[in-house]
Amino acid sequence: MFQKIKEKVLYAGLNDCDRVVFDELIPLDGGTTYNSYIVLGSEKTAVIDTMYPKFTKEYLKSFDENGITKVDYIIANHGEQDHSGSIPALLEKFPNATVVTNAVCAANLKEMLLVPENRIKTVKNDEELSLGDKTLQFKIVPGVHWPDTMFTYLKEDNIIFTCDFLGSHYTFDDVFAVPSEKLERSAKKYFAEIMMPFSFVCRKYVNLIKDMKVDMVLPSHGPIYKDVDYILDLYADWAAEKGKNLVLLPYVSMYNSTKEMIEYLAAKLENKGIHTLKYDMVRGNLGDLAVALVDGSAIVMGVSMVLAGPHPVAVNIANLAGVLRPKAKIASFIGSFGWGGNLFGKLADALAPLNLDVIEPVQFKGKAKTQDFEKLDKMAQEIYDKFKNLNLV
Repeated sequence: MFQKIKEKVLYAGLNDCDRVVFDELIPLDGGTTYNSYIVLGSEKTAVIDTMYPKFTKEYLKSFDENGITKVDYIIANHGEQDHSGSIPALLEKFPNATVVTNAVCAANLKEMLLVPENRIKTVKNDEELSLGDKTLQFKIVPGVHWPDTMFTYLKEDNIIFTCDFLGSHYTFDDVFAVPSEKLERSAKKYFAEIMMPFSFVCRKYVNLIKDMKVDMVLPSHGPIYKDVDYILDLYADWAAEKGKNLVLLPYVSMYNSTKEMIEYLAAKLENKGIHTLKYDMVRGNLGDLAVALVDGSAIVMGVSMVLAGPHPVAVNIANLAGVLRPKAKIASFIGSFGWGGNLFGKLADALAPLNLDVIEPVQFKGKAKTQDFEKLDKMAQEIYDKFKNLNLV
């Protein structure tokens, strides 16, 4: 059964407890949800976001089971298929329905889902659509996280449908959020993968929603927030320009030489009051690193040489960090080699878009020697000095 959210506002989403990876990138702890909503106006009925294509048949069946015999508008807040994938089937089921979206999203729907142009109505920022006794107002918000994104605000109920923004990969029995450590971790991991590259935009739209003083936030993944400040305050913290007192130490070590150096550096930093997180790039959960990237102010990668270059998994992690654009300001590298090559070049290139302050790396052959540990002592002191200048310690 659809769940009642407010008078004539229904939740029509589904749990996907079996999904283990999202965007073929970040592992999920317990699946995700695809949230769709129905607003029953006195004259018109609107569906806000639809369903992941895998569940289209089940989704359409639920309309019949819940007595929804008429849909006038399908609001597409974003064109990606986990939200828009069932639009073609809904248009077939409800032949008089019109897709309502912004111009950028309309172009995406025509290209990606072959939605006919004559079935689409485009709207501009703050434009309104009457359902009779309920009014939808559209907020064009490019960059959270595609250029085609918008929010839909239901004026009479003072609630806002934010699509991916303020979402989480989190399944539930009760659609309303109950604050918990598990929910916060899921939302933070979601932020890291989906929103962190656009943190500066997130700050803007956190403030927009705060200023609107809405009563409820209804995202398209994860639970609905009646306590709006709870999720807004979390996002404000995660999207802040300044990181926290944390050095990330992702490493790959074939014969433990690099791991030994990472552990040595971690101990030196901890003794100076700097928190560290060591991450095994081969055996670790990528979601743990993504969450840590939200807070880390420095990244020091520990790397083994493979065929005259850095271990491939380290290159992948460096590329991921470069794409996710965390708030780290400082970087360096530690690495062991056998017969020679370029150990750090590809990694530095991958991290270059972050414009990091790079401390001189430490590279050694085989096992680290006394002089190599002395170089790590110097690195630890440089990190401490930079953290002190940033008021992190």
